[in-house]
Amino acid sequence: MRVTMIGTGYVGLVSGACFADFGHDVVCVDKDPGKIERLNRGEIPIFEPGLDQLVADNVRAGRLSFAVDGAEAIKNAEIVFIAVGTPTRRGDGHADLSYVYAAAEEIAGLIDGFTVIVTKSTVPVGTGDEVEAIMRRANPDAQFAVVSNPEFLREGAAIEDFKRPDRVVIGVEDERARAVMAELYRPLSLNEFPVIYTSRRTSELIKYAGNGFLAMKITFINEIADLCEKVGADVQQVAKGIGLDGRIGGKFLNPGPGYGGSCFPKDTLALVRTAQQYDAPVRLIETTVEVNDARKLRMAEKIRDAMGGDVSGKTVAILGLTFKPNTDDMRDSPSLAIIPALQAMGAHIRAFDPEGMKEARHLLSDVTFTEGAYQAAEGADALVILTEWDQFRALDLVRMKGLMNRALMVDLRNVYRPQEARGDGFEYVGVGKP
Repeated sequence: MRVTMIGTGYVGLVSGACFADFGHDVVCVDKDPGKIERLNRGEIPIFEPGLDQLVADNVRAGRLSFAVDGAEAIKNAEIVFIAVGTPTRRGDGHADLSYVYAAAEEIAGLIDGFTVIVTKSTVPVGTGDEVEAIMRRANPDAQFAVVSNPEFLREGAAIEDFKRPDRVVIGVEDERARAVMAELYRPLSLNEFPVIYTSRRTSELIKYAGNGFLAMKITFINEIADLCEKVGADVQQVAKGIGLDGRIGGKFLNPGPGYGGSCFPKDTLALVRTAQQYDAPVRLIETTVEVNDARKLRMAEKIRDAMGGDVSGKTVAILGLTFKPNTDDMRDSPSLAIIPALQAMGAHIRAFDPEGMKEARHLLSDVTFTEGAYQAAEGADALVILTEWDQFRALDLVRMKGLMNRALMVDLRNVYRPQEARGDGFEYVGVGKP
C-alpha cells in the first residue's frame, strides 16, 4: 500500500520504518529540511535501538523515502498519517493541536480520490471530529475518512512494540476505511496479534486512559516506597508480592524518582483538562500529576538528607540524565527537576549519560559533563543513580570508592542490593528500603 507519514519525530519515523518493513511503500514527510537531509544521508535524528538498521534496510529496498515537500506523496497515497507533535499548550495544560490541524488543512487540498486520514499523534477525545470538519471546510468535494490509530510504543523498545504489539487500536466510522486499515495491518493480523476496532472517540480515549493508568501505577508504588521507608519494609518485595496477583501484574511497579518522558506527563495533564472540560473530573489522575511533580523535588531533598542535610559546596555525581534507559529523550526527565534543585541548595554537579548529554547541555546549566561514570565520580561526595542504564549495573564499586571524596550511593532506581554496595564500603540509600 502507498503510505505517507506526516512528521518524522519519534512516532512518525518508527511507524514509517516499520510499515515499510511490512512491505508497504512509505514516504515520510517533514517541514524541517535539515532533518530530511540527515535522514537522506542515513543519519537517524533520535536514538532508538535497531532503528538505524531498519531505516537503512528499507531505504535500500526502495520502500522508504523522505521528503520536505509532501504534495506528490499525499496525492498518491492511499493512507496519510498525521504524526506531528501535540505538546502541552502553555498556560492551560491542554494538548496543543495546532500542528495536527495545520496538517489536516494542508492534506485536504492535496488528496486525490478516496484517502484514509489517520491520526497517529496522541490527541484528546473529539480531535478526529475536528480534523474531519477542517478538511470538509477546506475541500468540500474531497473523498476521505478520518481514522484514529493511537501509538503504544515504549521508547527503547519501539520496534518490538510495533511488530509484536499487545494490541492495535483502530477507531473508524467508515467501512471503506476499515477495509483499508485491515489491509495495512494484515501482517499483524496474520500473526494473530489483537486488532481492536472501535468508534473514533473510543480509540482516542483508550490512549489517554492507558497512559493515565500506568502513570497512576508508578505513582502508587512510589508512595508505597515512602511508607516502606517509614515502617521498615522493602518495597521491592512488596511490589513482587502484589505484582504476582494476576489482577495487578508486576509491570510499572518499580519505584523511582517519578515518571517523565514524552507521554505520561503531557498525556495525564491533557486527560485532566479534557475531563474538566466535560465536567467529569478524574480525581485520581489529578492527584497522580500533583504527587509526581512533588516527588521529583522530594528526591533532591532525599539526596540532601543522605548527605547530612547540607550539600552546599559539595559535589554530587549524577549517573543517568534521560527519563529512562535506551533513549536520548530528556523530555520531563526527573533529572531536569532534581539537578536544578540540588544546585539551588549549593551543590556542584558532575554528570554522565550514555546518550542524553547532547540534549542535556541545552537544558541544564553549570553542570560538568564527563566521559564516563568513573570520571563523574572523581572527587564526589555522593553518587546518585538517576537512570538505570545497563552499564551502571555492574560498576567496579571498589574503584568508584577510591575516586570519591565520600563513598555514598543514593540509588534512586534500586539498581544495587544494599548489602552488595555496603560490602564494597559504600553508605547506601535506596528507594523504599528499610
